[in-house]
Amino acid sequence: MMERADSVQKLYTRMRLWEFPDQYVIEPTDGSSGSSLAVSRTDGSMNLIDEVPECSSLRVPKIYTIFGVIGILRLLAGSYLLVITERECVGSYLGHPIFKISSMKIFPCDHSLKSTPAEQKKTEMEFSALLNVAEKTSGLFFSYETNITLSAQRLNDLGDESRLLPLWRQAEPRFLWNNYMLEALIDNKLDPYLLPVIQGRTRMWRRGADPDGYVANFVETEQIMQFNGYTASFVQVRGSIPLLWQQIVDLTYKPKFELLKLEEAPRVLERHFLDLRKKYGAVLAVDLINKHGGEGRLCEKFGNTMQHVAGDDVRYVHFDFHQVCGHVHFERLSILYEQISDFLERNGYLLLNEKGEKMKEQLGVVRTNCIDCLDRTNVTQSMIGRNMLECHLRRLGVFGAEETISSHPNLDESFKILWANHGDDVSIQYSGTPALKGDFVRCGHRTVQGILKDGVNALLRYYYNNFSDGTKQDAIDLLQGHYIVSVGRDTAASSQKGGLEAIASFPLALGLVLTGFFFATMSLGQVRYDFRHFFLSLMWASISIGIAAFVRANGRVFCNRPRLHKP
Repeated sequence: MMERADSVQKLYTRMRLWEFPDQYVIEPTDGSSGSSLAVSRTDGSMNLIDEVPECSSLRVPKIYTIFGVIGILRLLAGSYLLVITERECVGSYLGHPIFKISSMKIFPCDHSLKSTPAEQKKTEMEFSALLNVAEKTSGLFFSYETNITLSAQRLNDLGDESRLLPLWRQAEPRFLWNNYMLEALIDNKLDPYLLPVIQGRTRMWRRGADPDGYVANFVETEQIMQFNGYTASFVQVRGSIPLLWQQIVDLTYKPKFELLKLEEAPRVLERHFLDLRKKYGAVLAVDLINKHGGEGRLCEKFGNTMQHVAGDDVRYVHFDFHQVCGHVHFERLSILYEQISDFLERNGYLLLNEKGEKMKEQLGVVRTNCIDCLDRTNVTQSMIGRNMLECHLRRLGVFGAEETISSHPNLDESFKILWANHGDDVSIQYSGTPALKGDFVRCGHRTVQGILKDGVNALLRYYYNNFSDGTKQDAIDLLQGHYIVSVGRDTAASSQKGGLEAIASFPLALGLVLTGFFFATMSLGQVRYDFRHFFLSLMWASISIGIAAFVRANGRVFCNRPRLHKP
């Protein structure tokens, strides 16, 4: 198998990027004998060249070492080349190194802007500013040698012909982060430069499903164990509740949930589970949201709609995480495990022997959700992962029938750190902060320090969600191709912004409120000298309260909202 794979044209692992006045030239420097890639700085067009052009003695080009081409994105007038400038080897899989992107850089190909109209140039600058946000994207991984967009089971099931394909053609489009940005390179047949990059499929401002049943916050998590030549793999998934619903930020701490198009709910949910069954087999949906309070209506609608699709291969279990576990008793998740253990035993996991032969396969998947699919979901998935790892070790004879991970301190510590780091990584991608309740996953119990840290992170999430995630979502939609830039539409939209939206500024409003209260306090202090200051104090206080009430009533307008793609 590996001998056949070696015959495929390999990806370049190290390159030199030359910045000439009219073009960028990317030269392989890893010992490969391939051609260099020239990218025009006028329009981003690409072609292969045999050698790097000679340098002018008057203007020596800048030279960068890069480790991969992520892709190229075209906006209104210019194109933008995105490359990897720093990488970190974070482990290996079946002997293949896995890298994390530490730093990316954007190289503009926008010389054509010089001849574009001023309004179009202004709009281009607004879009290109979003790419600066994209440069800071976290949690991106890649491999030059193996396909990490597929689980071990799906990788093992690939036929010989598929194994001979370049990595980008083997890749699972759902998890290919740079899928859209690779299109220009694919069109130019630049296989040695086509590097697949993965990240959790992220839609920051999204909740629920789209009309086709694809959900926000969908993440496939695979836990892989290798021991004495054996490989065991267990896959879980998480995803937003597959109904048409939204939770638009409006400056409140917990915005209200809005169910949309209730008549469409059965069709959308059926499409979602049909897709899961095709990809994973049987599905157990574990719903962790509250049965009462703000989440109650959503919980009731999800549970009732699930009756339309529940059957032999689709099952629904509701577990009110907060009611059963509260904020500290997460060990009570054992109650949930008792309810789902029969499904896990029946549908199993993948097990390969020393020869790579399949001894056992996973026939179904547990799909877990809370509201944002982060904190409650992280804790629950780590509990399921722990029990399944114990199953692997018992099957291989490493553990006795009653032996557990907890009885081996070093293994227990490593497992906790692995899942806590995973929860933090997913949470940082979605919310900008590490996971809440992470101390239980990391330490096995809740701690005072962990609870205090959760308070700080909750406040940070509130700030990011209300005042920065809209821009982040726009950057994601631009990179993923959810929003395609159009000259006529975007130039017109840029010049037509008006009304309250054009002038709404939360920092300005906050400044006016604080200024009003400052003058109210100052005037109140002068009342003993002149009673008229009492009325001035009332006036300033009234102005402040009026502005605050206006901002509160129009909270959605004052938030940092996505402005490009509106599903």
